[in-house]
Amino acid sequence: MEGWELRGEAPNPCTAVPGFGRYYFPMATSTTIKSISDLRDHVDVELGLSDWVKITQERIDAFADATGDHQWIHCDPARARRESSYGGTIAHGYLTLSLGPALLEQIVTIEDMKTAVNTGSDKVRLSAPVPAGAKIRMSARIKDARDLPGGGVRVTMALRFEIEGVSKPACLANVNYVYFN
Repeated sequence: MEGWELRGEAPNPCTAVPGFGRYYFPMATSTTIKSISDLRDHVDVELGLSDWVKITQERIDAFADATGDHQWIHCDPARARRESSYGGTIAHGYLTLSLGPALLEQIVTIEDMKTAVNTGSDKVRLSAPVPAGAKIRMSARIKDARDLPGGGVRVTMALRFEIEGVSKPACLANVNYVYFN
């Protein structure tokens, strides 16, 4: 099945397409946009899907070190197994969100662009916990694009982070970028 990858038994059949007793998941996809002026032509267009990224305990601990947020729910696997309703450690919500720029590079390429500046996030929702060891991926859609005085295009991207096998998204966020050529 073109555009789908065989992933074995689907933990959540709602996110997979059945095929002869096996389950196929959508493969990573991307969009190439020729120039920043073409960004407006892609408003309300799904740009693609990133690859799956495993959220290891090591990644969670490194994020805790970088931010100073060493809350036990993130950094103490033994205590989290004993006391957490999640059955183990979970990723920081902002760790999930911070993967947005790297995953966005997998999803969209803008050919005639010299620089991009992330100017903030709107309406960030952390909807489901990401357990240590889980895999996440991201999809992106341009919600709005408008020209700026003096050049550049301001774009609002709708990002959706999903957890493999979970129907509820881990994170939904509108992220703002300014692109220059």
